[in-house]
Formats: sequence, C-alpha cells, structure tokens
Amino acid sequence: MTLLLDGSQTGGQFTSFVEVTNPGGGPPPHWHDREDEWFYIIEGRVSFLMEGEWIEAGAGDTVFAPRGKVHAFRNNTETPTRMLIHAAPSGFEQFFIEAAAEFAKPAGPDIPAAIAIAEKYGIHFVQP
Repeated sequence: MTLLLDGSQTGGQFTSFVEVTNPGGGPPPHWHDREDEWFYIIEGRVSFLMEGEWIEAGAGDTVFAPRGKVHAFRNNTETPTRMLIHAAPSGFEQFFIEAAAEFAKPAGPDIPAAIAIAEKYGIHFVQP
C-alpha cells in the first residue's frame, strides 16, 4: 500500500492510496462502520464481493463499497493488480499504520491481534 493523501492533508475528508494486490491476494469479507470506499482499477482485473455476489472489474472500472456493506476483493489472475482506493472520511490510514507491524512479523500476523486492531478502527470481518 502506498499512501497518497491522508487526513492531515485533506482536512479529514478522505484518504487515498494505491494498492498492489498479488495473485491470490485480497482481504477477507468485511465491513466498515466509519468509511465508504471507492476502488478505481488502474491495472489488471479484480473480483469484488459486493452484498453476497462476486463481480468482475478491470482497468478503468470503479467499484463503490458503502459503509456497513460487506465486501471483499481478490486478485484471481496470475499478475499483480493496481488500484487507487479512496476512503471517506479519513482515518482508515491509521489502521494500516498500526497493522503494518503485525503483518510484518516473520512468522506472520497473530490473527486475534490483527482482528483486534481492525475492530479498533471500525473494520469487522465476516465469517465465511
């Protein structure tokens, strides 16, 4: 994830970042109680779970995930994908800053700790 604009630069209005998702990568189904998210596909194809249905999006497409709605995305291709993601209001970047240390652990993240960090920022994972 490459942070482009954070809340301090947008007056708390939104956060913008570029996400590179490797083949097979993407977050599990989840929902936010604070942010709406917009995904603009820069490169590649991405599968999105939106309200229980998978949809496909490619370069130039935009997908909107409103707060409170379960969503996920997955790179089901053999090459990395790039997306520009906006989250409004800002604050979502704080989750990434705090979670980065957990996900950088050589043995992988402690899943209960990662879930606790997500919950702290209003991100709720859904059991499959």
